[in-house]
Amino acid sequence: MLPLRDSFRGFPWRRLAVVSLLLFGCAGMRTAEAADGGAGIKVDGHIDPAEWAGARHITDFRKVQPLNGDPASLPTEAWVLSTPKGLAIAFRCIQPPGVPRTRQRIRRDEQAQVDRVNLMIDFNGDGRTGYDFTVTLSNDIDDAVITSETTFNTDWDGNWKHAVSEDARGWNVEMLIPWYIAPMQAADGDARTVGIYLDRVIGSTGERDAWPVASFSRARFVSDFTPVTLPAYNQPLLAVTPYVVGVRDQVRGRDQGKAGADIFWKPNGQTQLTATINPDFGQVESDDLVVNFGAEETFFTDKRPFFTENQGIFDFSLLIDNSQLIYTRRVGGPADDGSGAADVEGAVKLNGSVGTTQYGVMAAQESGDAGRSFGALRLEHDFGAQALGLLATHVERPFLDRDANVLGIDHRWQPNDKLTVTSNVVGSRIDQHGQLVTGVGATSVVEYEMNERWTQQWLAMHFDDKLDVNDFGYLPRNSLNYLHWEVQRRYANLPADSKYASHRWRFRIIGMDNDRGVKLQRQLRIIRQSQLRDGGEEDMQLNLNTPAYDDLLTRGHGVLRIPAIHLFDWTRTSPRQGDWAWKSEITASGSDRVGMRRIGYEVLFEPTYFFSDALSVFGGPDYRYQPEWLVWQHDNLIGSFDSHSILLDAGVNWNISGRQELRVKLQALGLDARLRGAYRVNPDARAVRTNDPVNDFSVRNLGFQIRYRYELAPLSDLYVVYARGGYLLDPRYTEAGSQFAQSFDLRDSEQLLVKLSYRFEL
Repeated sequence: MLPLRDSFRGFPWRRLAVVSLLLFGCAGMRTAEAADGGAGIKVDGHIDPAEWAGARHITDFRKVQPLNGDPASLPTEAWVLSTPKGLAIAFRCIQPPGVPRTRQRIRRDEQAQVDRVNLMIDFNGDGRTGYDFTVTLSNDIDDAVITSETTFNTDWDGNWKHAVSEDARGWNVEMLIPWYIAPMQAADGDARTVGIYLDRVIGSTGERDAWPVASFSRARFVSDFTPVTLPAYNQPLLAVTPYVVGVRDQVRGRDQGKAGADIFWKPNGQTQLTATINPDFGQVESDDLVVNFGAEETFFTDKRPFFTENQGIFDFSLLIDNSQLIYTRRVGGPADDGSGAADVEGAVKLNGSVGTTQYGVMAAQESGDAGRSFGALRLEHDFGAQALGLLATHVERPFLDRDANVLGIDHRWQPNDKLTVTSNVVGSRIDQHGQLVTGVGATSVVEYEMNERWTQQWLAMHFDDKLDVNDFGYLPRNSLNYLHWEVQRRYANLPADSKYASHRWRFRIIGMDNDRGVKLQRQLRIIRQSQLRDGGEEDMQLNLNTPAYDDLLTRGHGVLRIPAIHLFDWTRTSPRQGDWAWKSEITASGSDRVGMRRIGYEVLFEPTYFFSDALSVFGGPDYRYQPEWLVWQHDNLIGSFDSHSILLDAGVNWNISGRQELRVKLQALGLDARLRGAYRVNPDARAVRTNDPVNDFSVRNLGFQIRYRYELAPLSDLYVVYARGGYLLDPRYTEAGSQFAQSFDLRDSEQLLVKLSYRFEL
């Protein structure tokens, strides 16, 4: 292997530098920002009473973690003020010297147990979509979109202001959320009613104090925000974010350059247009390693800016796993002609509202003869206690002579403050080579908050075996009839000497068949989720199953009867104590072929060491043993293997300054699989041993990335990324440890990437 300095000779530095200078030269065109974030509010972390005169003052913060509604242990105050430049929020957090302050730095959207405050706001006040804005004691941030009451998506990044200050008695936070940050319904005259939730988390204990008493651990969260009527303002914005990328592909010995732009236009409060030209789709992000021999597709989240900007309205979940009618990773995914990732020419998205009806329109076009065309229309109307929505998608795939149309209708009913019913119906119409196939599905979930301790949930779903939403959406399987009943019990007033602050017990009974009546699952699931008084978490899960059938393993070549397989999982995370934090997990379960006669297990331990609040290193092994693991070969032939795997997940996080960060991410995997027997699946669903040739195999996989980021301005960055990776399926048996060691030699890809983007607000 060549030294790094020699590996990238020939990189187009000169061309990249010319375009970079042009971008920086255009930076002077950017509209200057006033020193004051809002009318009379200077966002500097110092709460000046004169600036906040007239603001709504909130002092009644109560415990929601544990969820008992008791007065907060430490006093917290907040101020809410509507200004022409945005919604201004201030927090005063009393924290005397006896309570440790966690100043650990985090990267944007990283989840860590640190001192922090949260503003969550539903701009329309209808419980449909919320936005979460988090600021830590170290002035790091997290932002997210909240859909389906309790689903947080941190892929979205907004442009908003924040500042922190400290003193001997506590610390302050000021935020300013511009009105252009999200589309919202027209105001009622000169006033707007929004839903607001504020909370403060004490990092050393994990206690969360909030106003109002609402919790995302309940079935209903966004709907429980407090209605607040504010003066209404309109804030238009036109923002253009051009970018340039240069890539040196060392494996293929070639250079590539690319340029494009994202456009954001909000002419008024009700309308928002987002467009992208020759988009950059995620070259600075890296997915986790996945080795999947199963029949269900792996789901990946999406950090691409175009698809994260105000994507919440397009949320249409089918209530199973990560199912969605719009799975944005389809756009720019593997091309239909097998030539690799598709190139996207452009995409456009329009969001807005007319009265209490919200709408969204999205279109994207891939290039080339195999390029796909994607389109979507979303409508939602709020009737008060009820809401009704529609989502229609259309995908043209000329290379496959295939047109896919999907229509979904969703409904939410909240007749009182205890009962929520969410339902949807979806249909697909696929036309390929002149053959028309239609399918339908429906889901419904009823959640009943009996009191502050007890909750019940009923969920039902039906997908026929012709339903197909995966041209644009994601559904792990069709041909499914599913029922479950779950009861939850909260314990939020544990004795003061208990190491636990709260428990949440969940008991679920599950029945699942396919659309032909084959029994797929009968399960009793018991889960305990616990908060500890040191700020850590502990989760335990027990799944008890009866014998059932697997109809996916052979990919349509027969149904296999499987024995009763039980599972126990224990996970413990400990936040930073001194210089250390750690996570551990232990799982034990029966095997695919012989059930509980042979027990497999998985052990994970991942410590983190903090050299300082800004610099940490983490790393640890994940070891797994799977006896009698069934892997499909072809038609109705399967192999039973004893398998071991070793995964290393390690990295370095260094917040060099408020604008600079360095991240190192390493994942390396070694897996072995020794054959114990080959089997054919008979029509009677039994696995019968056969002499058909099936081989041992091994796998090694590597993902390595060094990423430097310099923030030029909000949502404007310079990235320098070195990445290397590879995957090898070896048709021989080599022990997992040896495969793991050899994974570091993989070099299917190796590249150096430089990306510069700059946001101009006009």
